[in-house]
Amino acid sequence: MSYEATRSRVETYFDTTATRTWERLTSDAPVSRIRETVRRGRDTMRAQILSRLPGDLRGARVLDAGCGTGQMTAELAARGAEVVAVDISPALVGIARDRLPIDLRGQVHFTSGDMLDPTLGRFDHVTAMDSLIYYAESDIAQALQGLARRTEGRLVFTVAPRTPLLMAMWRMGQLFPRADRSPVMVPHAPARLSRALGRAGAPGRLAVLERVSVGFYISQAMELAS
Repeated sequence: MSYEATRSRVETYFDTTATRTWERLTSDAPVSRIRETVRRGRDTMRAQILSRLPGDLRGARVLDAGCGTGQMTAELAARGAEVVAVDISPALVGIARDRLPIDLRGQVHFTSGDMLDPTLGRFDHVTAMDSLIYYAESDIAQALQGLARRTEGRLVFTVAPRTPLLMAMWRMGQLFPRADRSPVMVPHAPARLSRALGRAGAPGRLAVLERVSVGFYISQAMELAS
């Protein structure tokens, strides 16, 4: 499936079917035990990504690519960054905008659309937490190549790791009729992704960071640094 087709499916899913689920999951509201593991896993991953960036981001322009309901956005702004927060889902962007503390609103520009849009400009750093997990290897490589050429510092992102469990889930997902499928994570191996980045001409060096696995949440952090 092409990048554009996958992006369209992701937009439809998060802007309709999953909006209320993600609004609740990323709040303090009670959730099921399964979703609680996803919440804790996401909190752990967000903390890891933030640990790769300076504690003082005053004067830095940071892209939160796939901002969702804005948890990463708020923490980046709290460090002093000027944040461009973009998500494919207008509904999730609306939630993020409403949740952002009033004292941080002057530091954040929210927009809905393609996180790869070059008109968003240049950045000191980029975070892309779980916003590339639905895409094929070549699409991720091209996406990172484009972002890296507009980023001076760190580009920290996540992919779905290529584990036996996730590969089995991915294969099972292909058996369902297309109309019945939510977007499916595409597992990736770091070595293969590194080679794909080389073929795409992406600048910088790929570093494999910590994998977070908490219950039903599993994600691999990586960094492309100049």
